[in-house]
Amino acid sequence: MAIEGKDNPQTRPIRLGMVGGGKDAFIGAVHRIASRIDGRYELVAGALSSTPAKAEESGRALGLDEDRIYADFEAMAKREARLKNGIEAVAIVTPNHVHYPAAKAFLKRGIHVICDKPLTSTLADARKLAKAADNSDALFFLTHNYTGYPMVRQAREMVHNGDLGTIRVVQVEYPQDWLTVEQSNKQADWRTDPARSGAGGSTGDIGTHAYNLACFITGQSAESLAADLQSFVPGRQVDDNGHVMLRYASGARGMLWCSQVAPGNENNLKIRVYGDKGGLEWHQENPNYLHVTPFGEPKRIVTRGGAGMSDSIAPATRIPPGHPEGYLEGFANLYKDAADVIRAHQAGKEIASLVPGISDGLAGVQFVDACVRSSARNAAWVKLNG
Repeated sequence: MAIEGKDNPQTRPIRLGMVGGGKDAFIGAVHRIASRIDGRYELVAGALSSTPAKAEESGRALGLDEDRIYADFEAMAKREARLKNGIEAVAIVTPNHVHYPAAKAFLKRGIHVICDKPLTSTLADARKLAKAADNSDALFFLTHNYTGYPMVRQAREMVHNGDLGTIRVVQVEYPQDWLTVEQSNKQADWRTDPARSGAGGSTGDIGTHAYNLACFITGQSAESLAADLQSFVPGRQVDDNGHVMLRYASGARGMLWCSQVAPGNENNLKIRVYGDKGGLEWHQENPNYLHVTPFGEPKRIVTRGGAGMSDSIAPATRIPPGHPEGYLEGFANLYKDAADVIRAHQAGKEIASLVPGISDGLAGVQFVDACVRSSARNAAWVKLNG
C-alpha cells in the first residue's frame, strides 16, 4: 500500500505549468494564488511571456528551475510531455487569441488544461478546440470563477431542487467603468484589440461571465438572442456596452446588460432569477449573501456558512461566517475541484464536477458571436448556434 505523502500520486500536489501570466500580468498572479490556497498544485514550469527575455525574468522571479523556463508554449508542451516529472496540468492565462493554439498543444500530448475565459477569440477556433478536447484523453477546465462562489452554488442547487418552481425570468448584468475613456495600458490594449480579444469587447470580456452565470444557476442556455452593442469611445474597435434580450427553449425570457463605460461601477455583477414559486438575487460585490423570496412570503437572506446554506456547499467555504470570501476563493474552488477530477481521472475513475468545461466555453463564444451578428443586423433575433 502506498504511503501517503508527497510521493503518493493521489496526495502530492499536481505538477502545474503556466502559459502567459508573466511580469505585470494580473490574471496570471490570480491563478497562481488560487492554485496554492488549498495546496493542491505546485508550479514547476512556465512559458510566461511571448517575449523570451521577459519569460526568463518572470520564471526566475517565481523560483522556477532554469531548464523549466520556456521561450514558447510549443517547446514547453513537447519537453514536459517527455519528462518523467513533467507537468500534469497547465494553466493558460494569455490573451484570448492564444488560448486555442496553446490548449491544443498540451491536449494532444495528454496534459490537462485549465484555461481562462473566454474559450477562444473566434467561434471557428472554439469549435476546433472543442474537437481537440474531445479527441484527447486529457481533461479541459474553463475558469468562469464566479461559479466557484458558495452562494452561487447555493442558488444553483435551489433552482435545481425546484425551490423557485418553473423559471420564467432571468436578469443578469455586469457593469464596470474602467474603459469609460480611452486607456493606454497592457490590460486595455489587448482587451480592446479585436485581433487579440475577438470581435466582442465587453461582451467577450464580461458579458460571457454574465451569460455563463445565468446558465450555471438556471441550468438553461439561451436558444436565441437580440443584441444592441455600442462602441461609445471614439475609435474603439470593439463594443464597450451591450444590451441583450434572451429567449430560452423552456419559454423563459432573459435580459443581459454588460458595460465597461458605466461610471460608478467597479465589478458590479448581479443576477436575479424568478420562477412561479419564488425568486432569488445575488450580488458579486457582496457575495456572501443570497436573497431568496418564496412567493407570498417575506424575503430571506441565506449567508455563506450560516443558517439555510446547504450542507453540500460547505466544502466551497473555508472561513467562519462574517469574514468576507470572494474572488480569490472562488477561483480556488475551481482549482480544488479540478484537482479532484484530475486525480480521479488518473485513478481511472470519473466524478461529478461543477467546474465549467469545453461545452461551457463553446457556449460562451457562441453567445459573443450571436451578439455581434445580431447587432450588425440592427438587433435582429438570431440563433446562438446559427
